[in-house]
Amino acid sequence: MRILVGVLICSAGALAQQVERGDTLYQQQCAGCHALKGKGTAVGPDLNGMARLTSQAIAMAVRSTATQYVQSVKLKAGDTIVGMPGPKDDKTVSFWDLGKKPPELRKMDKGDVAASTNTDAWKHPPAEAKIEAEQLADIVAYIKYTATGSKRAVSPDEVK
Repeated sequence: MRILVGVLICSAGALAQQVERGDTLYQQQCAGCHALKGKGTAVGPDLNGMARLTSQAIAMAVRSTATQYVQSVKLKAGDTIVGMPGPKDDKTVSFWDLGKKPPELRKMDKGDVAASTNTDAWKHPPAEAKIEAEQLADIVAYIKYTATGSKRAVSPDEVK
């Protein structure tokens, strides 16, 4: 294996090992909230479309704490949950409770909700965990391989 201008050149076996490590990390870090080729839970954005982005762009998304879809939901009973909106109808609303690992879908009557506002208090778990570049490269390689069939390893330098 050698690095040539920031690109990791390696054997098929080394790529397979990176993708395998990335799969394990994806299951631990991402699958609770994101779907990818039928694996995981579609609470947050589906990662199939992200696989076409550059490795740097995927890494930026993983480290992101973008919270435009995360809401603080105050219930009339007094408790508050931080969640992402789920299915709703005329009488009920649902929120993916991000305080649970994996997130839990909570369905409730609309009348039980006192207020729902956007919040920036929640942090994307991989960003909060400050995932190492080597592990992030493995996750990115796994995403790219799984969604697009990319046969190129990802160097930790590409995701720093």
